[in-house]
Amino acid sequence: MESEDVTTADGSRDGTEDAHREHDANRDRDGNRDGNRDRDRDGNRDRIVAAAARLLSEGGPDAVSTRAVSSAAGVQPPTIYRLFGDKQGLLDAVVAHGFTEYLSSKTAEEPTEDPVEDLRAGWDLHIGLGLANPALYSLMYGGHRPGVSSPASVAAFEMLARLIRRIAEAGRLAIPEERAAALVHAAGCGTTLTLIATPEDRRDPELSRTAREAAIAAITTDAPAAAESGPVAAAVTLRAALPRTDALTASERGLLREWLDRIADPAR
Repeated sequence: MESEDVTTADGSRDGTEDAHREHDANRDRDGNRDGNRDRDRDGNRDRIVAAAARLLSEGGPDAVSTRAVSSAAGVQPPTIYRLFGDKQGLLDAVVAHGFTEYLSSKTAEEPTEDPVEDLRAGWDLHIGLGLANPALYSLMYGGHRPGVSSPASVAAFEMLARLIRRIAEAGRLAIPEERAAALVHAAGCGTTLTLIATPEDRRDPELSRTAREAAIAAITTDAPAAAESGPVAAAVTLRAALPRTDALTASERGLLREWLDRIADPAR
């Protein structure tokens, strides 16, 4: 329903409609200003992170100074403090950016029917990332604060854990999933950092392959584990498939999971 100006006793209008129009105009202007500020902030953040990542690649963490980053990104130093708090906050953002690029490249890899082969491909991709971006990789895996993980690094480990679960579901995992994922993660990171620390002309070209195959041999079997004698392999396989069953209640699944964990890992 359209609103109309109200005429007062002396014949003048009370201005209600004009007030509404002014309010709507102010609201639109405020909304536009807020939207522009958000776009400017996002644009500044993206430029700063990209500039810091470039400086990191060219000169390592010491090259990522506030002055150098602000100059490369075309912003004033206070903008960096306002968006990231301090240099550590900026480095954390660069790590998150690096992990995002890494996750994007891994997600682009189509899984095959053989999860063990997919693990091999994932290992090689991980090593390739480190050797292609040594400064970023060292900051991502070697320079983070103890006990502190970025959301992106957690996502990367969860991707590895899902791959390990696929191996378990195929009946080829010989040890509990959590230990297998931790072992592959530790071996992959250790191998990559070792290669980065070794002068390129002195690197052993077989080190990565040997470490990869040793890790895979430690966690997998050549044939479906469930076909082997003994309860441990069967428990590992059933434990991996448990989340996909709906025949049990949540409490029953929790109890069965505890039993299977104890069978799969008697030392625990």
